[in-house]
Amino acid sequence: MKKLLLILVLVCSTSVFTSCREEKSGVERAADDIEDAADDVGDAVEDATD
Repeated sequence: MKKLLLILVLVCSTSVFTSCREEKSGVERAADDIEDAADDVGDAVEDATD
């Protein structure tokens, strides 16, 4: 019974201190910025051709 209680307390305590939100690394943020810049350039080219 003590082991079961100890396991439940351990599981609950780790779930409380663990974040559910996913953090992006610096590389992922840089890749997103590059992708956004490429999209902006593509939009500018399309606007210039119209």
